[in-house]
Amino acid sequence: MPKMKTKSSAKKRFKVTGTGKILAGQAGKRHMMIKRSKKFIRNARGTTTLCAADAKIVKGYMPYDR
Repeated sequence: MPKMKTKSSAKKRFKVTGTGKILAGQAGKRHMMIKRSKKFIRNARGTTTLCAADAKIVKGYMPYDR
């Protein structure tokens, strides 16, 4: 049986924590930042954990990262 392949785009964008949650970068920070509030920009720093529905999809992209 051949090895399953990991999606290259997923391994660059997501990280799995020790408890199995998926970390991803915050969305909405690439452009049109002038109209965003300072509070939005401040709260969107760093990474966030994905919701269960999205995490299930991403885990399918990375079969060996569990």
